[in-house]
Amino acid sequence: MIEKLVAIEEKFKSLEEKMQDPEVYSDPKLYAKLAREQKEIQPVVEAFRRYEKARADMEGAMELMSDPEFKEMAQEEYDTAQSDMEKMEEELKVLLLPRDPNDDKNVIIEIRGGAGGDEAALFANSLFRMYNMYADSMRWKTEIANLNDTEIGGIKEVSFIIEGDGAYSRLKFESGVHRVQRVPETEASGRIHTSTVTVAVLPEMEEVDFEINPSDLQIDTFRASGAGGQHVNKTESAIRITHVPTGTVVECQDERSQHKNKDRAMKILVSRLYEEELRKQTAELAAERKSQVGTGDRSERIRTYNYPQGRVTDHRIGLTLYKLEQILNGSLDEVIDALVMADQAEKLKASEA
Repeated sequence: MIEKLVAIEEKFKSLEEKMQDPEVYSDPKLYAKLAREQKEIQPVVEAFRRYEKARADMEGAMELMSDPEFKEMAQEEYDTAQSDMEKMEEELKVLLLPRDPNDDKNVIIEIRGGAGGDEAALFANSLFRMYNMYADSMRWKTEIANLNDTEIGGIKEVSFIIEGDGAYSRLKFESGVHRVQRVPETEASGRIHTSTVTVAVLPEMEEVDFEINPSDLQIDTFRASGAGGQHVNKTESAIRITHVPTGTVVECQDERSQHKNKDRAMKILVSRLYEEELRKQTAELAAERKSQVGTGDRSERIRTYNYPQGRVTDHRIGLTLYKLEQILNGSLDEVIDALVMADQAEKLKASEA
């Protein structure tokens, strides 16, 4: 492990030197590329430097121990440094785990009402609001690509892009079926209903990341429309792109510009096809199977939101929090941090096997 860490630190220093070169500095693309590389390995280098400092402190304390006058103080310093080294070692093991190459990408989130009719559509709107509020708290930018709403304030389906540093690394665990248990306002007898919403989280891919043959695409234009006259315009600015070989269809109608709608629709199409290809390649892995959206059945769920109890339970890691209101208002960090830690623990276990 130490050899690997030394090599990473050398690479970090080399990138630092290159970025100070006037020729590199005057080339924005090259400079940005090197800056990205440096940023990626910076947490490892900083942790390694803290580890090396603790090791130096421990060695210094050992030398002092031979002097009776300083033995007690040196023992304390030695114990502290040893404890720091052990913590750093665990942190470095996690930092050296293979990174998901898509972690730094923006995300495309698609939310669809599943079982439960109007109730499912209303809860889809609640989840859409939750992710928007979380994005705001992270200072990320949200853009709607396509929205199909209902007369009573629900959402049948919505596709939106979240742009921000590490957006995919934080939100990728949200893919799956979200189950809600609550008494609908229209329910006279006060019975609790169970409904589901499916959430798909895709890394935003560029066309250069995943090649598509233009002859495989059927592109149609139409007039944008929406409930209650929202998003309506008189020109055919909305775009529908069909990937003929797979039958994948993407619609984008939130922008008045046909060019912008086409650009967004292509990003979503490329991301969906990439995700499907990735799913095929890793279908044999149980962990990957668990992350798929599924059919929207009530029995398939990653998380339950129970309104009467004010409870949110993530079934994958057995986490239960009585913070329903805060979570639906975008306070997702506690849930996401627990999922990230569980994922890291699983990867560590696999690397040590």
